[in-house]
Amino acid sequence: MTNKKIKIALVFGTRPEAIKMCPLVKKLEQNPCFDVLTIVTAQHRQMLDSVLELFDVKPDYDLNLMKPNQNLWSLSSDILLETKKVFEKEKPDLVLVHGDTTTAGLSALSAFYARIKIGHVEAGLRTFDKDYPFPEEMNRILVDSISDLMFCPTDKACSNIKESRINKGVYKTGNTVIDALFYVIKNKKANLDFINLNPDLKTILVTSHRRENFGEPLRNICFAIKELVEKNKNIQVVYPLHMNPNVRNTVKPILDNIDRIKLIEPLDYLPFCALMKESSIILTDSGGVQEEAPSLGIPVLVLRQETERPEALEFGGVKLVGTNKETIVSTVQELLDNKNEYEKMSKAINPYGDGYACSYIEKIILEYFNL
Repeated sequence: MTNKKIKIALVFGTRPEAIKMCPLVKKLEQNPCFDVLTIVTAQHRQMLDSVLELFDVKPDYDLNLMKPNQNLWSLSSDILLETKKVFEKEKPDLVLVHGDTTTAGLSALSAFYARIKIGHVEAGLRTFDKDYPFPEEMNRILVDSISDLMFCPTDKACSNIKESRINKGVYKTGNTVIDALFYVIKNKKANLDFINLNPDLKTILVTSHRRENFGEPLRNICFAIKELVEKNKNIQVVYPLHMNPNVRNTVKPILDNIDRIKLIEPLDYLPFCALMKESSIILTDSGGVQEEAPSLGIPVLVLRQETERPEALEFGGVKLVGTNKETIVSTVQELLDNKNEYEKMSKAINPYGDGYACSYIEKIILEYFNL
């Protein structure tokens, strides 16, 4: 192994994956020991492309698998078959996948079938409920069970894997999303003029797109937002709407054309980071936001019943509020009214890393291949 470059294929397909994998692509490309291949499934097409452009990552293979109204069966079979072709042609020594998406699960399975070593970035996350989130919980369990290297963001994530009797190849590295966040804030500038924020109002940022919140849970979230705006004249809400019709067809009838509620199109990563920085409170069902916002000192209220990221709950920067309207309203109201409670959350330590996760992963891979 020491006489040739190690060929590493990084596979991802959604915007969150791209945000967390692009810094790793850039880091590994700088090392002369590695021959780096970037493969995108384009499970999310438009949102993926904007992140690739931001980080100046040009895929070696773009499988372009996104189709209108695709389901998990068709997407899964497409990923499995198309990655098979690439793996058979390129014969990588290591395939790196990220997190818990269908792209991660099926690309890892494809690599396993091809007898290729697998590395799981953001390994070890668990809710211990196979239905929440669906299908992500089972995707990450699958990937961890067949991986050779597991790069865990926290001690708790490491423990989750070891408790399943996997004790080899488990490493704590922090989360690459902090690397991405620090890079963007330091090196890029975003213009938020198009949102037309009122600087005299506190901004509440909302994101909600997970399948388990479709229908009644999302309606409850929307009615909570509406009540908060009606009760508090000093706040404005910005809600970038996911492209999924299940989100848009629920949110718009309840929140469209209400004063101080701004329903906007999905944001690229750069303006989204800038908007997070401008926000006072964030309501989200996103996993990545739970990791990023504490580094910016923004309290996060999670619109889910469970989270696979309990560390921020323990450190105090994040709270679970679920999708009950009264709970959401009362918790947000307390943060608006109680300065001590707000400061306790905003000053909590972020347990998800120091911004050097990519360097730690690089070092582990070098050691694994005796380089």
